[in-house]
Amino acid sequence: MKLSDLDFQYPEELIATSPQRPSRVMWVSAQNPEPREITLQELLEKIPAGDVLVLNNTRVLKRRVFSGDVEILFLKQVSGKQWEVLFPSKKYKLGSSLELPLGVSMTLVQKGRPQIVELDREVDETYFQQVAELPLPPYIQKARDARHTVDADESWYQTAWAEKPGSFAAPTASLHFSAEDLKTLKARGVHIVEVTLHVGLGTFLPVTAEDLDQHDMHEEYVEVSADSWQRIQQVRAEGCKVWSLGTTTTRSLESTALGLLNGNAQTGFSGFSKLLIQPGYTFKVVDVLLTNFHQPQSTLLALVSAFSNLEKVKACYQWAIARKFRLFSYGDLSCWSRED
Repeated sequence: MKLSDLDFQYPEELIATSPQRPSRVMWVSAQNPEPREITLQELLEKIPAGDVLVLNNTRVLKRRVFSGDVEILFLKQVSGKQWEVLFPSKKYKLGSSLELPLGVSMTLVQKGRPQIVELDREVDETYFQQVAELPLPPYIQKARDARHTVDADESWYQTAWAEKPGSFAAPTASLHFSAEDLKTLKARGVHIVEVTLHVGLGTFLPVTAEDLDQHDMHEEYVEVSADSWQRIQQVRAEGCKVWSLGTTTTRSLESTALGLLNGNAQTGFSGFSKLLIQPGYTFKVVDVLLTNFHQPQSTLLALVSAFSNLEKVKACYQWAIARKFRLFSYGDLSCWSRED
């Protein structure tokens, strides 16, 4: 697939800078040429007893630290004082130092993407909780005309079931749903299953290869417990459907089915996946995909195009844009079903 195939135009004012509850929902089925708008309540009612809704329980890390106007995203601790980071390092020479909050000094020791820096003392999660911000997508910062988060982002940008810390972006399809919604579904006999995928560096880096086959996906950590996988297999064996809440959940399930993770059905699965899903891929697990509207020229849009088809996805996006659906991380929801 060519990167240019994933391009589309949209008005900047449709970039959502805060959540809207309840969100609008675009429903797309394989049988109908045109999508339709349904309410979130109608969507919940579409999930029948016996089906399974799979969600991602990752928790977003506060790792965006400022040194004056310079923004540093702390990715991974390499050793005691050394960290992999992302920051605009072009104008800095090796050995250059920046002052961070609470008197911590950071020295650039290796350039590249990511960079390696060394701090003058060790820091832990307590430090980041004190001084760091959530890593909101740059397009939200731009649309707000504000570099820093607002207090409400602390709750807006975490799911109601965020549990396992490790992600650099929220599984945003889940932001549309509350814990009460899950209770309603459970009471009706819908199975709720959790997996974990920690969204990684690839979220922040643009795709540069024109041919997606040449794109090097950054690995992401995935966990699928034995109980979760066995329940999914049981539901499928009974002829019921797997509803995947988000592209992160979808990558978790498909990585497991493809044997890309360590482990087995008795002990559970874990490991790192670099799975890139694009048109031509045959889905092994997911029957219904619930996901946000994604940016042009993104691997996430490629995944949706694989689940449906590229021309239909682009037509549905234009349909939604014409009706002023809100876009991207804080935007509205789209649901792609192979059948009603």
